[in-house]
Amino acid sequence: MIYIKIFFAFFKIGLFAIGGGLATLPFLQEIVDKYGWITSQDLLDMIAISESTPGPIGINTATFVGYKTAGLFGGIIATLGIVTPSIIIIIIIAHYFMKFSEHPIVRSAFYGLRPAVVGLIGAAGFEVAKIALFHIDQYVETRNILTLLNIKGILLFAIVFYLLRKYKKHPILYLVGAAIIGILFKY
Repeated sequence: MIYIKIFFAFFKIGLFAIGGGLATLPFLQEIVDKYGWITSQDLLDMIAISESTPGPIGINTATFVGYKTAGLFGGIIATLGIVTPSIIIIIIIAHYFMKFSEHPIVRSAFYGLRPAVVGLIGAAGFEVAKIALFHIDQYVETRNILTLLNIKGILLFAIVFYLLRKYKKHPILYLVGAAIIGILFKY
């Protein structure tokens, strides 16, 4: 029964997360909230790992959640669940796309989808930022505004953002550097 739940939870993500890996984040957050298969911290860690390893966030996270929830077969089932809609849709699109790609309705649909995808990614980014840059649970306990801020996280975010905008090096360099800094600050 758990395999069926895993498959259909990730099938839904694969079917409705239009726009690529980052567009899956709101759906992955829903899995955290609805099923509790992973925690918000697990999701944040998976985003960090997925950004520094090959493959889309959705597939990497599906594999991780499936494996954590139901072992190796669960990982395979979750991965199949998330990719199956894409395979079906791309086969259908490939068949009809060249014929209809310049149709005004198709062009208008893509025009409307682009900002919606940006909104989905922005909402997911906001959720990730809340976890990475703020200690909301500690603030609730103490009601001290300074405990709300993750000063080290905010500082690291600002430095990486600045360096990325100024020098435009490969993102893996910033991820490795941030990981090293995280290790140094943590221990």
